[in-house]
Parts: sequence; structure tokens; C-alpha cells
Amino acid sequence: MSFTINFGKCGLRSFDKPVVMGILNATPDSFYAGSRANSDSEILHRAEQMITDGAQMIDIGGFSTRPGAVEVSETEELDRVCNAVSLVRKQFPDIIISVDTFRSSVAKESVVSCGADVINDISAGALDGNLFATVAELGVPYILMHSLGNSVSAQQLEYAYSDFMGDVIKFFADKIDQLRLLGVKDIIVDPGFGFSKTMDQNYKLLANLKSFEIFKLPVLVGVSRKRMAWQVAETTIEESLNATTAINTLALASGMTDILRVHDVKAAVEAVKIWEKMLNSKC
Repeated sequence: MSFTINFGKCGLRSFDKPVVMGILNATPDSFYAGSRANSDSEILHRAEQMITDGAQMIDIGGFSTRPGAVEVSETEELDRVCNAVSLVRKQFPDIIISVDTFRSSVAKESVVSCGADVINDISAGALDGNLFATVAELGVPYILMHSLGNSVSAQQLEYAYSDFMGDVIKFFADKIDQLRLLGVKDIIVDPGFGFSKTMDQNYKLLANLKSFEIFKLPVLVGVSRKRMAWQVAETTIEESLNATTAINTLALASGMTDILRVHDVKAAVEAVKIWEKMLNSKC
């Protein structure tokens, strides 16, 4: 599915095939050690490697949301994020940078002062009542992820749904309406794999990605090295690249995946190439 997004400083970008977003965590405790980059040299090396491997977007986070992670202050998160964003922006001026945060203060500073282009929020505005208004004020694209709970730890819990897919779709419909009323124009939908869902619900979500077609918005799939990959494959986080690629390929085959958010860019880019070849061979 082709899509166009206004990335502000990076301009209007049109994509005619799925895009790969590489993960760069400026944290010491994110769940996959391979994504961590703490020194300036590590940050730049990881960014360069992901861009070389084909990433068109880099998602930078300074607050680990893995189960049991230590919560960090806004000041510390902002220091981590702004340093990383500033470094990457200076060295790679054309790359699209998103910031993974649920805090409005971090979102604002990372865009205004540091050069970020997109806000990626795991809480859909639930953890900071000012975030939606801040995104509207900034005029940047917003990644809206499905999750439940009023804290980071609560989002890791499993919840009872009266109608799982129906409830998820309604969640997005309501949030999108709120954002539109505030004037947010560019919205990317993230179904929220691994957040507020059981293993079976994660796979039901994967099997029903077509349901998101109703919104006519770009869809981001983020399953990289998550429990739904390594546990089902009976392996470990460190050894779950094959399982991740299998899920990403299934997501691509749905025809409803526009962005793959991954730790391993090269493998994801190769999956997109193979999917694209198969798609073109149908003609």
C-alpha cells in the first residue's frame, strides 16, 4: 500500500512499498542488548549501520518499556533522547527520525530543539494528558499505538476484552477522532503487539491486520524479538531473528503493513524485497 506523510523538516515523503524503521535505544536496559547505544560513537555507529542496511527511518528511545525496567525521570530521558537525536540529525540530515516517548515535554523538546520528525507513543496519550495537544501544536506525524492501562507496568498486563478485535478497532476510531479534532493530520496506526494482550490475542491481531484497512492510514508492525516470536519458536530473545522475520513476512503478506519497526534492519529489508518480488510476479 502506498502512502504519503509530511515529515516537516524532512519534507513530504511518498512510499510505494513498506518502509523499514530501525530501533536505536539510548538506554542501558532495553530488552534486546543489540539495540542499545549509550556512547556517542555507539549511537552514530548503530545509526550508520542501519542506514547502510536500508533503514529509511530510525526510532530513538530513552525510556525502556520492557517488563521490570527502572523508570527514569523526564530530565534523564530528555538528555538521552536529545543527545542521540542531535547526533544522528547532524551526521545523517536526510534520515527520518522518530522519538519513542509518551511524555509531552520530551516530545516537544526533541522536535523543537533536537531535530526529530515523528512522535512514537506507546500509550496513545494515556500517560500524559498533554501529549495529543503537543503533537498537534508541533504539526508532526504521530504513531498511535494500542495499549491499555495508566502506567507503563500496567500496559504489560493482559486484559479481558468483550470483543477483542472490535474493541481494538473502536479504541483506534475514538483516538483518531480525538487527534483529528485537535488538528493532527498525519497518523500512523500501530496495533501494539505485545502490549495489553495475551499470546493468542497477538496472533489474532496478526491474522486480522486487514481489519485496519477501514482507517485508510499507514500501519506500523512492531514484533521484533518480542515474546510472541521467541516463545512460540521455543528459542531466546538473542536467537529470535528467524522467528521475527517469519512474523514480519506474514504481516507483509496481509497487504496492510507499511512500516516494519525492527532491531535487525538488513533481514527486514530482505523480507520486503522478497515480498515485493512475489507481489510483482502475480501480474
